[in-house]
Amino acid sequence: MATTDRQATTLALAHALSAAERGLAVIPLSRSKLPALRSPHRDDPTPSPCHGACGRLGHGVYDASSDPDRIRELFAAAPRATGYGIACGLPPHHLIGVDLDVKTGTDSSAALRELALRHLFTIPPTVVVVTPSGGRHLWLSGPPEVVVPNSAGRLAPGIDIRGAGGYLVGPGSRTDRGAYAAAPGTAHLAPAPCPRSLLRLLIPPPRAPHPHHPEAPAAGGHGRGLVQFVLAAHEGQRNTRLFWAACRAYEDGIGPALLDPLVDAARDTGLSEREARATIASAARMTGHRP
Repeated sequence: MATTDRQATTLALAHALSAAERGLAVIPLSRSKLPALRSPHRDDPTPSPCHGACGRLGHGVYDASSDPDRIRELFAAAPRATGYGIACGLPPHHLIGVDLDVKTGTDSSAALRELALRHLFTIPPTVVVVTPSGGRHLWLSGPPEVVVPNSAGRLAPGIDIRGAGGYLVGPGSRTDRGAYAAAPGTAHLAPAPCPRSLLRLLIPPPRAPHPHHPEAPAAGGHGRGLVQFVLAAHEGQRNTRLFWAACRAYEDGIGPALLDPLVDAARDTGLSEREARATIASAARMTGHRP
């Protein structure tokens, strides 16, 4: 390996350890921005999904750690790494990345400003990372009970979202296209809380209600649809769906009437009553209501 590559790996490790000091979980990345460690299951005849339960390295974002010893172990196993990825959706920041791309021929910054005007939010001062192409990554923090999914162009053309299961290329990383760097004056900032109106745009919309689940007559047809939305949740999306439905209920003035039906629906999906009520209370506060 060339001396410059060794230097790049050493520098990437230093930046990754610095990010970990801020509570961010990281993985080594190659010059292509992909995880630098190959999957240990790549040669399996019938590979099955594994998120690291096998105990070996090479599970992408599921290897992410903020433990310095673990990070050194990851980089030692990836001697050609020249950058690092920061896992989104994990505590303590529950990071959400807003990727403003400039390669699509659209003005993603203008699209974000238009969304902000239409939905009445502003992006607070936060970490901004400038990409080699001139794009920007905005770092925001989300509430712990909400799982924000990854998306590409769903919010607006040229705007990608990095959420749970995704990662952002960390500042100081070097790739085939150049280096990532924190925008001047933002490196010292903590990820700012995601504005409430923007957060509601980032979580998935409800599906059509299933006709065979119990209804919530006190709240009418819309309330029934929100209850069905919660009942249809699978493991890993129960809190997110409950939070979304509760936000909609409070915004539409049916939050108090739908409280017990939503709690019952959440319990049917496997949440405890305490978890359900805490999530609904968070939604009430998020929408400016008293839980």
